[in-house]
Amino acid sequence: MNTILRRSVLGIAGLALSTGVVAGPLATLTDPTPASASAAVQADKPDISALIPHGTQGTQSRIALGDEQVSNVKAIIEATKAAGMDERAAVVAIATSLQESKLENLGHLGARNDHDSQGLFQQRPSSGWGSVEQITDPAYSTTAFLNGLKQVEGWQDMPLTEAAQTVQVSAFPFHYAQWETQAADLVAEHWTS
Repeated sequence: MNTILRRSVLGIAGLALSTGVVAGPLATLTDPTPASASAAVQADKPDISALIPHGTQGTQSRIALGDEQVSNVKAIIEATKAAGMDERAAVVAIATSLQESKLENLGHLGARNDHDSQGLFQQRPSSGWGSVEQITDPAYSTTAFLNGLKQVEGWQDMPLTEAAQTVQVSAFPFHYAQWETQAADLVAEHWTS
């Protein structure tokens, strides 16, 4: 997809979101639950240049993580491996989850909820991401996100925030970039653990 077309699509998506129309996954999901966790695993820790191939954009943010959040990082990495995707995909997924939920598997937040968004990636059952039970399952929600990422032509060559935004269609498309360094550090730490 060329740059002009991609920016047009992103602009239309942003306009649609600002008018109250919220997009779902880019492709219809059958059952994205990982079939096998036996994907080939690299023995060495990933190189930072592979994790952040385009450099970071903007000021980077960082939060301290509790046990639940670290467990969710590991679940995202395992789902990425099971999907046959590389460390860069895990960085995009973890940065996205950091922005959407701070790596917390959020249920319905009542009046503070954004429509019916739930889980690590704040996916919406009403937009076709899956049932509440599915999107609050870290393996399922990660695989659903990764299936969307696979549909983005050239995602590997995009800045992280552009790849994440193309899947998520957020009202705040540039906020994903701030988590790239922490996401890369987490992948480097946990990819082989």
